[in-house]
Amino acid sequence: MHSVQVQDLTKTYKTKNGLVEAVAGVSFDVAQGEIVGFLGQNGAGKTTTLRMLTTLLKPTSGSARVAGHDLSTDAQGVRRKIGYVAQSGGTSPAASGRSELVLQGRLYQMNQADAVRRADQLIQEFDLEDLADRPTVTLSGGQRRRLDIALGLTHRPDVLFLDEPSAALDPQSRSLLWEHVRKVRENYGTTVFLSTHYLDEADALCDRVLIIDKGRVVAEDSPENLKAQLGYDIVTIELATDADRAEAVLAQHPAVQEVKAQAQGLRLTVEHNDRVLLQFLRTLDEAGIEPLSIQVERPTLDDVFLSITNRSINLPGQQPMNV
Repeated sequence: MHSVQVQDLTKTYKTKNGLVEAVAGVSFDVAQGEIVGFLGQNGAGKTTTLRMLTTLLKPTSGSARVAGHDLSTDAQGVRRKIGYVAQSGGTSPAASGRSELVLQGRLYQMNQADAVRRADQLIQEFDLEDLADRPTVTLSGGQRRRLDIALGLTHRPDVLFLDEPSAALDPQSRSLLWEHVRKVRENYGTTVFLSTHYLDEADALCDRVLIIDKGRVVAEDSPENLKAQLGYDIVTIELATDADRAEAVLAQHPAVQEVKAQAQGLRLTVEHNDRVLLQFLRTLDEAGIEPLSIQVERPTLDDVFLSITNRSINLPGQQPMNV
């Protein structure tokens, strides 16, 4: 069963220079209970797609069903079944987290008693007990993001859309936020669709990632499968001496695609092969060369992104760009 079904969705804007196709016909499905990451560089169409799926923008053409409701003919039905957490959040600085959660429940037509009970439940689940009665302006970035997600879950949506959920958070706050996102799926079976510029976030959280470039989905699969498709590993060998001789010897190995000298030894691009380290050690030993260390690194999602789009994406610790 699918929570999100998208077919040839487009969004075109008229400008003084002509038509601009922000989204050029994206198609994908998201299964119920899946956590899917949406990766794309600035201007790729990522946030435009997200805003269409959450009924904030009207598509130019194409179709979509979200939580069982047609995006074009039943936008109100879509809104009843989804939660949306914008990158900028949506809390009033002077209000307390508890009052914001109760208000959210009332907006979704809960009576006062039910709204209070739901607020108390979310405060406990998101570890906000000591913070709930403070003005939201006094909360840290990570604490506000947890509150934002709690607000998005007040009405128990079938699908939760998160736009850059950990933007500008420190590593500890990001890790804690990821744990709460995982619990959303575990506790409620909620489908989570998140846009992110952080590749380690997609790798850590997502069952599947969609890469969008120039308004089109250019790749989709699990993070592990995408990395495996590149078909190569990086081997780093640290050497005290004999670096030139080691380079000459290893360059002849059939698994080696490229050898680069670096300050402490060699960096080799090699065909994916679980036995390559043993083979290299044997080759070096036969040549009378003793390495100080040798290690293998699998391709990252950054390598996948570069391979597919020939463009870089933000690495952990870099400030993400709004799209």
